[in-house]
Amino acid sequence: MSFDPNDIGVANGNFCGLPVTKEEAELIIIPIPWDATASYGRGTAEGPEAILEASLQLDLFHHKYAKVYETKVFMEEIDSTIQEKSKELGERTTSYIDFLADGGDVSSSETFQQLIQEVNDFQDVIRNDIRQKAETYLKDGKKVALLGGEHSTPLGLIEMYANNYTDFGILQIDAHADLRVAYEGFEQSHASIMHNALKHDGITKLVQVGIRDLSEEEYARTQSDNRIQTFFDWTLKEEQFNGKNWKDQVEEIIAALPQHIYISFDIDGLLPALCPNTGTPVPGGLRFEEAAYLLQRLSESNKKIVGFDLNEVAPGEDVINEIVGARILMELMLCTMNS
Repeated sequence: MSFDPNDIGVANGNFCGLPVTKEEAELIIIPIPWDATASYGRGTAEGPEAILEASLQLDLFHHKYAKVYETKVFMEEIDSTIQEKSKELGERTTSYIDFLADGGDVSSSETFQQLIQEVNDFQDVIRNDIRQKAETYLKDGKKVALLGGEHSTPLGLIEMYANNYTDFGILQIDAHADLRVAYEGFEQSHASIMHNALKHDGITKLVQVGIRDLSEEEYARTQSDNRIQTFFDWTLKEEQFNGKNWKDQVEEIIAALPQHIYISFDIDGLLPALCPNTGTPVPGGLRFEEAAYLLQRLSESNKKIVGFDLNEVAPGEDVINEIVGARILMELMLCTMNS
């Protein structure tokens, strides 16, 4: 059957129903349906499937990029083993987090100590599998992206890129700094992804945009670590209130980045109205158009986007979460392939 980019999207298991095989693809998206360390709202493990379904509602036209329908992207099948393990462990970690919230001491509970170890061990399996798989794709000349799930999921992919590129850094769009150490005992918590990533010496710069919810310890880290440059949401907004425009701010963000860039996009970096079902929405944040403009300007710069992730999209009854998630994924896909 011939593909008509002007017709309705057909569910073929690929993002936007694009007629691309894994062998043909120039970009591979690895979906990871995991949210077992979520510390508040849950549901992001359902994000990859919801985004895949919502992507069929997107028209294959973009005012900045020509012939979107010719983009060679392939999304792997969602791993039901990870999804089922996330659900099973997630039910138990919910009880554990409630226990902590009630003032419980984990050192007094062998059951919860074993649970923490089980989660940490399984996340190591996910991390190593992603790193090895992505390495193979990279050697085949493909770019690799990851679709979560919670924000702990891309660690293995980030490590793979840090192993293979020099002058390499991360652009993090997020409400949270994610610099916590082993949050709630989980060594690869969604709140620790950037702390864990920065353990790798190959990462020369972390540029954070939209941060507006963090601990005092995390704030101190942003001020003392010369690899981190944070464009706090409150600073961006105050500058705008005083007359500075987003175009000039975007140029400053891009100038802060190294030559090779990995984009880590947590959907809660956007306004909460655009992602009301995400695990921990925070007032403030970027409008969709602001985020898209940043990505588009980055793709037009002399710097190279090598890969990306999108995380923390949780489906809801109003479908806004997955529709916005699918559109951000398209922006990430197009800016990466046109970089």
